[in-house]
Amino acid sequence: MKNRYMFGGGIIVVFLAVMIFLFTQTNVQYENNFAKVMGAGKTVKATGSWVKEKNYTLDKENKNFSFYMIDNKGNTMKVMYHGTMPNNFESSTNIVVTGKYQDGIFHANDILTKCPSKYQEQSVQKAGS
Repeated sequence: MKNRYMFGGGIIVVFLAVMIFLFTQTNVQYENNFAKVMGAGKTVKATGSWVKEKNYTLDKENKNFSFYMIDNKGNTMKVMYHGTMPNNFESSTNIVVTGKYQDGIFHANDILTKCPSKYQEQSVQKAGS
């Protein structure tokens, strides 16, 4: 009977150890320099902003969405996403795309948009002024 409990406890300990290891060993890193993204050859989270002058293309039949991003050093990169355009894409200030750079295009698996916060400090007028 004790062997059963010890075996079950051992399995739980091994499972927890594996889960902790997997959660702490992430291989995806944030990068805001597209030159490094283009040379990485692995999955990264690229941060930048949408180049509004180049607009975006949306193919609803094939569910493809593409646009251009710019980093803080002025490097631009074309992004292709298989999915729909995020709802708040056009009002976003920053964009984080997760994926891999291949054949001159960043193929995104995920898009996260950061919009201006409605909680930013605003000038407050006194009532009755």
